[in-house]
Amino acid sequence: MNIFQIIARAIIKKSFHLSVWAIEQFHDIAVYEQKAKKLQELPDGTLGKDIANCLEKNNLRLVPNFESHDLKHILLDFKMTPVDEIRMQAFMLGNGNYSIPSFAIFIFGALLLPDLWTTFYNDYINGLNSKPLKTWTIEDYAHCQTSTLRQIVTKYSVRQETKFNMISLIRFGALTAIVLGTFGMLFCLPFLFSSDITDLVGAGFPFVGGAIIASGGLITLSNLTKQTKQFIT
Repeated sequence: MNIFQIIARAIIKKSFHLSVWAIEQFHDIAVYEQKAKKLQELPDGTLGKDIANCLEKNNLRLVPNFESHDLKHILLDFKMTPVDEIRMQAFMLGNGNYSIPSFAIFIFGALLLPDLWTTFYNDYINGLNSKPLKTWTIEDYAHCQTSTLRQIVTKYSVRQETKFNMISLIRFGALTAIVLGTFGMLFCLPFLFSSDITDLVGAGFPFVGGAIIASGGLITLSNLTKQTKQFIT
């Protein structure tokens, strides 16, 4: 890796740690530590046990209100690293998890890691062709065998004709709008702090336009969530 790639990964890692720390300040961590202990008591090979082992190995804790996040890490075999975090969000976007945190994390990571765009695209396609996981929780699946659950997810079949239907086209357009809109906002952002009125006006309108485009894409994807399920067997 070159120096820029190393710095980008370091920034992502620091950002994630800061985000987790901020979330923990508003919750009783003891409750989640007790929950992790109960997972540790489950039989070997179960999803709950594997989650507990992974958290212990990486010296991490369950993130309050984001427990299903760790479930997906184990189930999809994504490591607890900055790169795999972004990869998992790419997978989940393809899988139908159109949430603000998913978009924020993915866009943030994708902008910092352009060398992995092909990998992110492949993860997105894998998510598109896998069983939807958005509603899966630790409470529902902790006692199940991890290997069995992985087979259920990866061997899920999607009808061939759904891959190129109008919903897929709209989804692609919405994702493109979000990425381009966000990029436009970030590009214009430095000029908004200029003392030159010309810069402020010249960057202000494109910034607002980018925000509208990105918001429109996000709203479109949110509206597609329920409709997409009707086309999946």
